[in-house]
Amino acid sequence: TFTGNTDGGMSCVDYSSPTLENCTFTGNEADYGGGMYCYWYSSPTLENCTFTNNTAVYTGGGMFCGGNLPATLNNCTFTNNTATKGGGAYFSSNSSPTLDNCTFTDNIAIGPGGGMCCEDFSSPTLDNCTFTNNSGSWGGGMYCNNSSSPTLNDCTFENNTAAKLGGGMVCHGSS
Repeated sequence: TFTGNTDGGMSCVDYSSPTLENCTFTGNEADYGGGMYCYWYSSPTLENCTFTNNTAVYTGGGMFCGGNLPATLNNCTFTNNTATKGGGAYFSSNSSPTLDNCTFTDNIAIGPGGGMCCEDFSSPTLDNCTFTNNSGSWGGGMYCNNSSSPTLNDCTFENNTAAKLGGGMVCHGSS
């Protein structure tokens, strides 16, 4: 359990590849990645992990991933996380995470992507993921921007809200 940390719950950078199972990230805060921060060719594998009540000043309330990152998340839950972008999770800079059976509920972004935000050529693949009751200014459930190319298979978007555009999902400058 990672809890109450004021500089983020966990950081993995510079080619690190941790495997975490049944871990909890709760009540952590940071500028980027309140619960977990991953950058620069790091490739974490997370199974049955929970991100709850984490806060990021800028991006990734629950989790931040960027910099050519092939993260793998299976059966992970993001609940009540808050950030300026990507309340639940934020993926950027050529990251290509795979999320399978993940749930995003009650996350908040002041800006885009209440549940998830992907930008700058990130290409997440989501299978059987659920986005419920998330809110943001654009893309309450999910927001993708700047040549990001998400792949979604059997995903559900319900009761997400956006102050300006796209309660469920918005792709802007993305395919």
